Amino acid sequence: MANNDIKEALKVGFPLFIGYVPPAIAFGILAKSCEISLLESFMFSAVVFAGASQFIALNLLMTGMGPGGIILTTLLVNFRHFLMSTYLSTRIGKMAKRYIFLLAFGVTDEVFSVLSFTKRKLTKTFVFILQLSAYTGWVSGTVAGYIMGGFLPEILTKSMGVALYALLLAILLPELKTSAKAICLTIASGALNTILIKLDMLPDGWNIIACILVIAFIGSFFMFQEQGEKAYG
Repeated sequence: MANNDIKEALKVGFPLFIGYVPPAIAFGILAKSCEISLLESFMFSAVVFAGASQFIALNLLMTGMGPGGIILTTLLVNFRHFLMSTYLSTRIGKMAKRYIFLLAFGVTDEVFSVLSFTKRKLTKTFVFILQLSAYTGWVSGTVAGYIMGGFLPEILTKSMGVALYALLLAILLPELKTSAKAICLTIASGALNTILIKLDMLPDGWNIIACILVIAFIGSFFMFQEQGEKAYG
């Protein structure tokens, strides 16, 4: 049984490993251009392991934002992980109580997607190997990108900042194609951010926190409205 779990996890996890390497390389190159050390970049990915949030945190770090603001921003961006972990705990059962911290650390959007659509029983071996595949792809890609950043032209390394926007856009586009409300919220978020920048009332980096809170609050009304429409027919 354990051998089957390992084989299936490696089969499913290999595409995750491959998929994580390119954006991780982009992050490593960007970290190098921001004059962060190799050890700091490695620890950034090895300890935080938060994908898009790492790009955001790196950008906020370069704007001079303090630790409190960066932690709050990444918490808000990653708040969806509470929901994903809650659902997975119902699939994993008793195993979740014993390995809850390791399981929670390894939950990403892609890992959650694979686990939620997997109909087989989620064993400890299967879940951990799947998460380890994503983790090793992200960490090794970060190190590789940082090393590559030392050989690439400066104009190319500086341009890697666009990777953040490309990554976030890739996450957002599928929802924009199917939801007019998502389009409205996206436009409203951009407009609000522009207004806050023009007003220049908040400290560096805090505009994004204000946008997250306001737009998420507005979006919650859309959710309740949709639930009400489904409930009444």
